[in-house]
Amino acid sequence: MAGLRLLEYRGYDSAGLATLDRDGRIQRARAAGKIAALAERLTQEPLSGTTGVGHTRWATHGAATEVNAHPLATAKVAVVHNGIIENFQELKTELMALGHQFESQTDTEVIVRLMSQKLDEGLEPEEATQAVLSRLEGAFALVFLLAGRPNLLVGARRGSPLAVGYGDGAMCLGSDALAVGPLSDRIAYLDDDDWVVLTESAAVVRDRKGQIVQRPIAALDPLVSVSLGKSGYRHYMQKEIREQPQVVGDTLGALLDPDLGRFTLDLPFPLHETPRIGLVGCGTSYYAAQVGRHWLETLAKIPCEIEVASEFRYRQPVLTPGGSFIFISQSGETADTLAALRYCRAAGQNVVGLVNVPGSSIVREAQGRLLTKAGPEFGVASTKTFTAQLILLTSLAVTLGARRGLIAPADESRLTRLLLEAPALMAEALSLDEEFKVVAKNLLAQARDVLYLGRGTSYALALEGALKLKELSYIHAEGYAAGELKHGPIALVDESVPVIFLAPSDEYFPKTVSNLEEVRARGGQVIFVGDAEGAARIKGQLAGRLILPAADPLIAPLIYAVAVQLLAYHAAVFKGTDVDQPRNLAKSVTVE
Repeated sequence: MAGLRLLEYRGYDSAGLATLDRDGRIQRARAAGKIAALAERLTQEPLSGTTGVGHTRWATHGAATEVNAHPLATAKVAVVHNGIIENFQELKTELMALGHQFESQTDTEVIVRLMSQKLDEGLEPEEATQAVLSRLEGAFALVFLLAGRPNLLVGARRGSPLAVGYGDGAMCLGSDALAVGPLSDRIAYLDDDDWVVLTESAAVVRDRKGQIVQRPIAALDPLVSVSLGKSGYRHYMQKEIREQPQVVGDTLGALLDPDLGRFTLDLPFPLHETPRIGLVGCGTSYYAAQVGRHWLETLAKIPCEIEVASEFRYRQPVLTPGGSFIFISQSGETADTLAALRYCRAAGQNVVGLVNVPGSSIVREAQGRLLTKAGPEFGVASTKTFTAQLILLTSLAVTLGARRGLIAPADESRLTRLLLEAPALMAEALSLDEEFKVVAKNLLAQARDVLYLGRGTSYALALEGALKLKELSYIHAEGYAAGELKHGPIALVDESVPVIFLAPSDEYFPKTVSNLEEVRARGGQVIFVGDAEGAARIKGQLAGRLILPAADPLIAPLIYAVAVQLLAYHAAVFKGTDVDQPRNLAKSVTVE
C-alpha cells in the first residue's frame, strides 16, 4: 500500500491488491476510485501473505469500475499490467473459442486468460511466461502472481518501465524507483523485452531469447527511499510550487563550475558544433522547449525546431545529417517522447535526454543526459519540474553561445550571474501569494472561458498558464501569441471573459500594451501581470494588476511561471477541484 500511494500520480481510477493465502490460493481486494477506497476495503476485508501484487489504474480499455480494476485473476494466476495490448481482440476471440469466459472490458484480461491456458497445458511458470510474451503485441509492464507458488513473482516489460528492488529479506518489482523505495535500498532497471523471475532473495533476469543477463544494480537515491509528505501544506502542488527557488538553485548548482564561474556540460559529443537542434516534448515539457528554442536561437544562433512528440515521427521528418535532438520529459518514461528518441537515434542523430529521473528509460537510451534536480514531484500538474527545465535550457543556451564564440567571457559571466539571481526573484514572487489568491477568487474561479496572451517567451508562458488552469480547475482556457489576437481570438472577448496579459518590461512590451488596449476597448476583463515599470505605463482601470519583481528577460520566464501556477492553483482551490489529482489525468503518460 505504501508503494501504491507513491504511484498514485500515474493513475487513480481504481486500485487493487492480490496476495497468496497460507494455502497458496489467490485472494484479492479491489475498489473503484483512489487508493483511499482500497484502503477502506482492506480495513473490512484484510489480506494476508508474504507474496503479492498491487496496482493503481489509469483506464484505457474499459471504464473505471471494480470489475475492470487490477489485479485481474483466475484461480491459477493474477496479473497487474501497465500499457496497452494492441492485439487483444484477436487473442480474446482465440481464447473464447477454447472456452474462456471474460468478465472485464479490459485488454489486460487476455493476458491472465492466456497465462492460465498455458499453465493448464502443463507449462512451468517460466515456460508459460515466454509463451505468453511471444503472443503479445503492444506495450506492457507485467507482473504475474501464481497460485501455489508463495515464493515467486514473474515480471516482464516492453515499452513500459519496470524495475527490480533489492531489500533486506525482501525483493520487489515496481513501475519506478518511488514504488520500490519503501522496501528496497538498491535498484536495477529492466531493458525492453526483459523478463525476470523473482524470489524472496534473488532476481534472475532473461532477455527476449531467454538467455540469463545481468542488469546494473545501483544504490537507491535516498530521496525516493522514503515516503515524502506534504510538509504541512494543504496540497502537494502547493508544496512543490514553494520548492521552486531551491529546485532552480540546485539545478544551477549541478551545472556550475565554481572555480571557473561558468556552466559546464558533460555530453559525449560537441553539441555547440551541431548544425541544428530539435527539442521534443509533450504538454508542459513542450512549452519549456518553446522557451528553450528562443534562447538557443537568440544566444547560440543554432537553428532550432520544437516538436510535439506524439506527432513527430509519424510525418517521417527530414533530419539534418549530424543534427542533435533534446528529448524533454519529467519522468523519462513518456511513451511518445521515448518513441521519438528511438526514431532519431536509429536515424543517426545525436540524442540528449533532459529529464528529472536519473535511472529512467530516456536517460538510459540517450547518448547524453541533462538532469534537472527537482526531486520527486507528486502533483500531477508539473510545477517545479517545469522551472527546472527552463533554467537548464537557458543555461544550455548561454553555454553553447559561449562555446561558439558568440558570447564574450565578460558577457558569459554577466549572464551566469543573472541566472543565479533567479531563485531569489522567484521567492519574491511567491511572497505575493495573497494577491494571486484575490485575483483567482474574484476573476477566475467563476469564469467559463479565460484567455492568456503574451509575446516572445511570454507566449510559451501563456500556453502553460492556460494548460494549468484547464488541468486544475476544468475552466476552458486558451493561450495565444498576443499578436494573433486580431486574427480570430478577439471575437471571444466580452465583459465575462478574463484576459490575462503576461507583460514583462522587455522589447515586446509596447506591442503587448497595444493588444491590451484592444481588449479593454471591447469590455474584456483585463488582468495585467507584469512589473512595476510596466504597470506605471498603463493608465486607466483594469480588472486586476499583479506586480511581479523586475527581472531581466533572460530569467523572466521563471518568475512568470510562478505567477501562472499560483493563479491556476488558487482558482482550483476556490472551485473545490482535486488539485493534486485532476480528473482523467496521469502524471507519467506511458502509453501512446
